[in-house]
Amino acid sequence: MTPAIEIQNASVYYGDTPALLNVNMSIESRKFVTVVGPNGGGKTTLFKLLLGLVKPSRGSIHILGKAPGDARLSMGYVAQSPRFDPLFPVRVYDVARMGLLGAGNPGRFHHRKTIRNKVMAALDSVGLADLEKHWFNSLSGGQRQRVLIARALVTQPEILLLDEPTSNVDITAEDMILDVLETLRSHMTILLITHYPKVASRFLGLVYCVNQTVHIHPHTKKLDDDLMRHITGLSMPATFQPGQGEISNV
Repeated sequence: MTPAIEIQNASVYYGDTPALLNVNMSIESRKFVTVVGPNGGGKTTLFKLLLGLVKPSRGSIHILGKAPGDARLSMGYVAQSPRFDPLFPVRVYDVARMGLLGAGNPGRFHHRKTIRNKVMAALDSVGLADLEKHWFNSLSGGQRQRVLIARALVTQPEILLLDEPTSNVDITAEDMILDVLETLRSHMTILLITHYPKVASRFLGLVYCVNQTVHIHPHTKKLDDDLMRHITGLSMPATFQPGQGEISNV
């Protein structure tokens, strides 16, 4: 079976500065991958490599057996810091529908009812179908993030990439986002970047540590000291329990 993601000996440089060195990854379809590592270690560059936004200086990368650019419509992406004008009047439905832009010119080639069904299915998958007519800027931070996940899901991608999806949301919103990801994990390949111990501890099945080089963390069912250092840069407190030490922002 063709892997969902296959990277062989890939390196990425920005000028003379290495961002990623000799990366090797082989990820089967419908695996949930947690990606951890220090700030500046290359996690976001790894996602750009998968999306075809940067090209490797050497090595190869295939997404679903194709070049990244040819597989873009098979991937959904949720950026760490999406840019939205808080004063721009746009409804929840329209934000989710934006995920269809570039997907074969949906307004011309797809029936309006088909588009609506796709958008509503995506909003329903994140628990926000009842807010379709609400203004996006009236939502809480956690609700906005779930709408952006719906936007990434509207094309029914085979691979979903999420860069710090729980940043700047409160604990309740974080739990809702994690519950959404839990329901999605059996339907698609998911790569999740996080630096929150609680989030990482929820998805420990397959963990990649990224710090210029990339390696798989040995299988574990709970956070250990080595993994905690990869996630936070700090050793694990002797009294740490998953859910402690989280930053909570509304």
